[in-house]
Amino acid sequence: MSGAEWLLDTNVVIGLLKQQNAAIELIEANLFDLSKAAVSQITRMELLGFPGLALEEEVAILDFLQNCRVLFIDDAVERQTIRLRRSSHCKLPDAIVAATSLVNNLSLLTLDQKLARLTEHCKETL
Repeated sequence: MSGAEWLLDTNVVIGLLKQQNAAIELIEANLFDLSKAAVSQITRMELLGFPGLALEEEVAILDFLQNCRVLFIDDAVERQTIRLRRSSHCKLPDAIVAATSLVNNLSLLTLDQKLARLTEHCKETL
């Protein structure tokens, strides 16, 4: 997948933009390189669709997203999302993000431990 290694969850992108310690520590622990990062289409929608988003925040998000590949919801991601929703009862956006990482064989970087465990469990059972 053209050099991408990581899929960034929405909470990590927000954490990086706000320079939150937890997000910074997560990317440092993974020897993160933004040129090898991707985001799900749902992450882009969550980031840019946030109610009350200020213009400067939108510009910062768009600047950040220019450095990432956006992975779209295709048939394979849709099928995996449905399997995850049925088996784990997770929220639809979380299932889409997890499915995107699984289908594209990317490591998911998230601050949501439940989502991280779900994705790791699914990788082990594939």
